[in-house]
Amino acid sequence: MAAAPSFFCPGDRTVVSRPRRLFVKTYGCQMNVYDSERMAELMRAEGFETADSPEAADLVLLNTCHIREKAAEKVYSELGRLVPLKAARPGMKIGVAGCVAQAEGAELRRRQPQVDFVVGPQSYHRLPQLLKAAEAGGAVIDTEFPAEDKFDRLPAPARRAAPAAFLTVQEGCDKFCSFCVVPYTRGAEVSRPAAKVIEEARQLVDHGVVEITLLGQNVNAYESPEGWRLARLIEALAEIPGLARIRYTTSHPRDMGEDLIAAHRDIDKLMPYLHLPVQSGSDRVLKAMNRRHSAAEYLALVDRIRAARPDIALSGDFIVGFPGESEADFAATLDLVRAVGYASAYSFRYSPRPGTPAADREQVAVEVAAERLARLQALLNEQKQAFQQGLVGKVVPVLVEKPGREPGQMVGRSPWLQAVVMQADAGRRGEIVPVHIRAAHANSLEGEIVVAEETAT
Repeated sequence: MAAAPSFFCPGDRTVVSRPRRLFVKTYGCQMNVYDSERMAELMRAEGFETADSPEAADLVLLNTCHIREKAAEKVYSELGRLVPLKAARPGMKIGVAGCVAQAEGAELRRRQPQVDFVVGPQSYHRLPQLLKAAEAGGAVIDTEFPAEDKFDRLPAPARRAAPAAFLTVQEGCDKFCSFCVVPYTRGAEVSRPAAKVIEEARQLVDHGVVEITLLGQNVNAYESPEGWRLARLIEALAEIPGLARIRYTTSHPRDMGEDLIAAHRDIDKLMPYLHLPVQSGSDRVLKAMNRRHSAAEYLALVDRIRAARPDIALSGDFIVGFPGESEADFAATLDLVRAVGYASAYSFRYSPRPGTPAADREQVAVEVAAERLARLQALLNEQKQAFQQGLVGKVVPVLVEKPGREPGQMVGRSPWLQAVVMQADAGRRGEIVPVHIRAAHANSLEGEIVVAEETAT
C-alpha cells in the first residue's frame, strides 16, 4: 500500500504523517448499507479513518445500486462532480463498488476514465489489493464471482453506537423476474452457514446491538449448508441473550413456508412486520413478470400469515406501467391493495433495465404510467395513514435509537418499523420503552414514555 499522506509542522522540518481517509457513499437497499459498513471496517484495518465528505477523503468509494435506471444515472452524476475534485487533489482515488460496477464495469470506465477501480458486490473483500494495484498505475476492474466466501475474509463487525444493525445472511436470486437485474449482478442464491451468522449476531450484541435485521435479496429462500431454513435460524438467534428484536427483508411469496409463518406466531422476538412484495395484482402481468404466483395465491398467503400473527403489518412493492399493462390490469392491482390493506409500501413506475427480458417489450406510455402511479400511491398513502392513526392512544414498545431534531428529543422504532419521536434522555438509547402514542404524522408517530406508575395502572 502507498505511504500515508504527510505534511510539514510549522517552525521545523519534521514530516508528520496522518492516516488516510475514506468516504463511502451508499445507494440503494439495506444490503448495500451493510456492505458499505463492512467495506469501511475492512479499510479501517488498512489504516483508513472515516471522512465526513469527499473533499476530506483520500479514497472515495461509491457503493451502487442498479435496480432502477435513475439509481445508475445518479452514480454517473456523482462521478461527474468528483472528477474536478480529484484533479485538484493529486493522489486521490475513486472506486465504484456494488451492482452498477458489476453490470457496467467496462462502460463505467469508458464514461468516466478517472475511476481508478471497479469492484462487484461479491469481490469487495479484495479492496486493499485493488487499491494497491490502482496506486501502482493500473485501472482495475474486478467483477468476477469468486469461489471464496467474502465473509471469511472480512474483519469482525466493529463496535457500534447504534442499537440496531443489519446482518446479511443470503445473497443472490434464482427467480429471474423479467424486470430484475439482481440475478445478473448478485448471482445465484447463496446462504451463509448458520454458525457464522449466529457468531456475527453474538458479536453485534456484545457491541450493544439489541435489534438485528437479517438481509437477503431473497432472504426467505435462506437454506444454509447445514440445511437450516430461515425459521430455524431465527429460532436460534432468538436464544441469544440481549438480542431483543429480529426482523428480515426482502421476501418472495413463493418462499414463504409454513415454518416461517409459524415462527411469526411462536417467536416473540420476531417483529410483527413483513415486507412481502407482490408487484402487481393482475395474473396476466404477474405471468409476464415471471413471478410464478397468482394474485389469489398471494392473498391466500396473506390470510395464513394474519391468522398466525393477527397484529402483523404488511409492506409491499409495486411496479406500475409494466410492458403490456392495461387499465384492467392496473385496476386488478388496486383491488389487491384494497384487499390486503398495507401499512406501508414502495411503488415505482417501470423502468427498463438493459439485459432483462422485459426491456425489449413494448412500453406503456410514460404519461399513462405516471397517472396510474399517482392513483396507486394515493391509495397506499391512505392505507398507511389509517394504520398510523390506528395506533394513536395505544401504548407500544419502542426501541430508542438516536437523537431527534430538537434538544431533549429522541427517535425510536415501533415493532411495525415506524419512527417514533419522544422526549427522552440520550442515555436511554438502546432501551425498549413503553410509549403512549399521542399523534400520527405522515412518516412518524409522536408519543410520551410511560412512567412505571402509569404502566401499573
